[in-house]
Amino acid sequence: MKIILDSNVIVAAFAARGLCHPLFELCLERYTIITSTHILDEVSKALRTKLEIPGQTVLQITEFLKEFCTLMDYKALTQNICRDKDDDRILALGKRNDVNYIVTGDNDLLILEEFESIKREFWEVARKDRKSL
Repeated sequence: MKIILDSNVIVAAFAARGLCHPLFELCLERYTIITSTHILDEVSKALRTKLEIPGQTVLQITEFLKEFCTLMDYKALTQNICRDKDDDRILALGKRNDVNYIVTGDNDLLILEEFESIKREFWEVARKDRKSL
């Protein structure tokens, strides 16, 4: 199964031991995480500016993500789906790479029940999968 973890989910996984941390670990272990340079740039920026994580640590996190996630490209969508063009980039990445789920905390993406064949309701899948470990 291929999934995209939006930058807000990845940042939350590294920032705290809340819900996103075990979800991130489960995804690393069980699924193919598709990412892009755009997502990595957003993660890097948020870690540096919002969480004030030192640059060297941010670089280590970025390198970790590059090693354990699949870095892919995408083509821009022909029409805008979301208010924020950054969200359209996430959708384009998913569409181009036949992703099954997008995991996000972004309200603009959460209001979409499904885009193409990409679903957003991954939480129930992850909960069931976690119990089978």
